[in-house]
Amino acid sequence: MTQEVPRLTLVESRFFERDVRLRMPFRFGVVTLREAPQTFVQVRIRTEEGREGEGMSAELLAPKWFDKSAALSNEQNFDQLRQAMAIAAQAYAGADAPLSAFGLHAAMSDAQLEACAAAGLPPLVAGFGTALLDRAIIDALLRLRGESVFAATRANRFGIDAATTPDLRGFDLDAFLATLRPAPGIAARHTVGLVDPIEAADQAAGSRVDDGLPETLREVVRHYGVDHFKLKVGGDIDADIERLSRIASVIDALPAYRATLDGNEQYADADAVVALWRRIETTPALQRMREAILFIEQPIARSSALAHDIGTLASLQPVEIDESDATIDAFVEAKALGYTGVSSKSCKGFYRSLLNRARCAHWNAQAGAEKYFMSAEDLTTQAGLCVQQDLALATLIGCTHVERNGHHYVNGLAGAPRAEQLAFLAAHPDLYHDDEGTVRLTIRAGQIAIGSLDTPGLGSAVLPDVAALRECRYLP
Repeated sequence: MTQEVPRLTLVESRFFERDVRLRMPFRFGVVTLREAPQTFVQVRIRTEEGREGEGMSAELLAPKWFDKSAALSNEQNFDQLRQAMAIAAQAYAGADAPLSAFGLHAAMSDAQLEACAAAGLPPLVAGFGTALLDRAIIDALLRLRGESVFAATRANRFGIDAATTPDLRGFDLDAFLATLRPAPGIAARHTVGLVDPIEAADQAAGSRVDDGLPETLREVVRHYGVDHFKLKVGGDIDADIERLSRIASVIDALPAYRATLDGNEQYADADAVVALWRRIETTPALQRMREAILFIEQPIARSSALAHDIGTLASLQPVEIDESDATIDAFVEAKALGYTGVSSKSCKGFYRSLLNRARCAHWNAQAGAEKYFMSAEDLTTQAGLCVQQDLALATLIGCTHVERNGHHYVNGLAGAPRAEQLAFLAAHPDLYHDDEGTVRLTIRAGQIAIGSLDTPGLGSAVLPDVAALRECRYLP
């Protein structure tokens, strides 16, 4: 490695929150989400030369995704994620010597998993803690250097190597990272949640939000011009086929479209998903949709998703893991069972996405075909720092479309002070617009313009107003 790789220590971590209320309920898997806190992590780092800088990251504390145990309340789920961040902050601050940004992550990954396991926290929760700390540290380093995440990744400024991915030893990570280029725009793949209205007739009298944003699927298509869709299915084949048929009655009117199916672990095994797919194949109303579907996302419960070969299902449709992507080794394990894809979510880790993307490049070169893939998925990323960091990661790994749902279920930056809203608008006028007194994400003809993310820092020229946030003491 010949590039300059700064070494640093974590000096301080602070945690903040802002309450987020959804404008419409969002049902995915076993939960119907109506409100949740958004967490903000602020760090101060010191380089080996003694220079100090600050950076931030942000993410929604989503219940019943990282841990779907029915015995836990939403608030207990939030506390799990808070604890994982606190454990990571404590571990990172205790590093013996200055390390590269990735070196710090690699040195602490096993300790994070072990400490979280001892606290009763599953691996996906543990990963949330390191993901938020890593992004804030990356942001701080880039702001200190005046460098964008895209330029820094190409130069491997973070010191990424195969320390956590021994299967990539011998693969030229520097050369791979040097090929990554952001695009000026990315297609929004609209989520159709399990309780989302398809037509106006689905809305009970007096239930409309009427805030100027679309509510039904038909309105979404007209308002945003989207032609990429993520369709949730719920594990009941008859109900799923009926709902997919109703969705098809709207989107089949488009000249062309693409779609993905998200099972959110609602099917017991691969045979049940095969049965769903056979019904899709034989349902006349779903023939255009069947041709439009790109892949199926995590249809099988994580408790058994990586316990059995899925060859029969995979022969019918590509399948990717999402919730089962709980550790850096998960994609390798899934590949052996017939899975060919893995999701990218910034809440699972910046480095994990880059390394899984490297695996796709490596495996596809070995196969001589574009067989292995990544998709960019959403966990209700909020307007501002959160959505920008996620969009930067999605375009960095080469995704041409990204699931976006935060703008649909939440009214933009309405929860932030007006001055903060206007700061993000001024810094990123391609990404936002001011509509009815609220700064909102801009989607035109189904596309999100993201050129302004190429700025010093991790995808954002400005940071949230810390004075307007609620400071929290997260305890390990």
